[in-house]
Amino acid sequence: MFSEAVLFLTAAGDMPPGRVFGLDLQAFISTGIMLFNACVLAAALSFILYKPVRNFMRKRTERFSAQFDQAEDQMASAGLMKAQYEEKLKDIESERIVVLDEARKVAAEERSKMLEEARRDIASMKERAAAGVEAERERLKDEMSAYILEASLAIAGKFVAHSMDKDTQDRMFNDTIAELEESGWLN
Repeated sequence: MFSEAVLFLTAAGDMPPGRVFGLDLQAFISTGIMLFNACVLAAALSFILYKPVRNFMRKRTERFSAQFDQAEDQMASAGLMKAQYEEKLKDIESERIVVLDEARKVAAEERSKMLEEARRDIASMKERAAAGVEAERERLKDEMSAYILEASLAIAGKFVAHSMDKDTQDRMFNDTIAELEESGWLN
């Protein structure tokens, strides 16, 4: 600030006495030359800098516009993909319901088959058990008959032995043999 004041004072000292600012021809020529220099400088700068800066700004605008268009396209494709994804989710949900229903039907059929097979197995086991019980009953009946027959024969033998004497036994034996010979049993 101080240096500017000193510069102004030295410049004012070079001026003729009594003149601070003069509107003479020299001031107009200086002002005209300065205006001409400013116009030449503005034209040169506009030629040198304005066109490249304008091209740079145009390219930048085009790049931003292209990026914006690309972002809009991507948003549109993302919306389409989202719609497809939601549609697939709906399809998957409906398919899941169908698969579960089919699985339930198959499980119910298998359960019915298994129950029917178990009923048949139980019925056949009952039949086999009943047949086994009946066979065991017949076997026991036959054994009992054999034991009863043996016991009867033993009792009859003892009864006959006590009630008959030796002569009666021999006579009955001979009569039975004679009857058998007549019927042809020994032939």
